Amino acid sequence: MEATGSIAADTTQAFTLTNSAIAANDILILMHRSGGTLGAYILTATPAAGSAAIQVHNATAGALAEAVVIAFAVIKSVVA
Repeated sequence: MEATGSIAADTTQAFTLTNSAIAANDILILMHRSGGTLGAYILTATPAAGSAAIQVHNATAGALAEAVVIAFAVIKSVVA
């Protein structure tokens, strides 16, 4: 998946990843695969049934406008 757009310094942008393999209790692992400045972003995910909210945080002191390629893995889990 690719996230594009300008993100101001110390700011978070979010988008929705739609994928039927994702369930609300799953764990998503995200990795900045390529594009953009490696180490400049903090990636987090909040899963839901059939989708996940992906947050891309610019952890630098300046604005970034880069096409960041994000790889992800879904770990199936349950809450007991």
